[in-house]
Amino acid sequence: MNSRVAVIGIIVENLDMADRVNSILHDYSPYILGRMGIPYREKGVSIISLAVDAPQDVISTLSGRIGRLSGVSAKTAYSNLITNAENQEK
Repeated sequence: MNSRVAVIGIIVENLDMADRVNSILHDYSPYILGRMGIPYREKGVSIISLAVDAPQDVISTLSGRIGRLSGVSAKTAYSNLITNAENQEK
């Protein structure tokens, strides 16, 4: 199965959804390379940036699950780097 590197940008406007966002991210933790979270208290939002390396369908599912939460949006940018996951060292 092929793996892609991507960045997922998440904006949490409904802070009541923070626990649900974190729960979803926990489910996908094996694919997350890094995470940066910025609480923007003056605007009442949280900004999360994720770097992931996963099959494209996993990335799409993760982004879609998060984006379907009320008051949460997610957008993904894919790199052109595609690797055969079976040949990657873990």
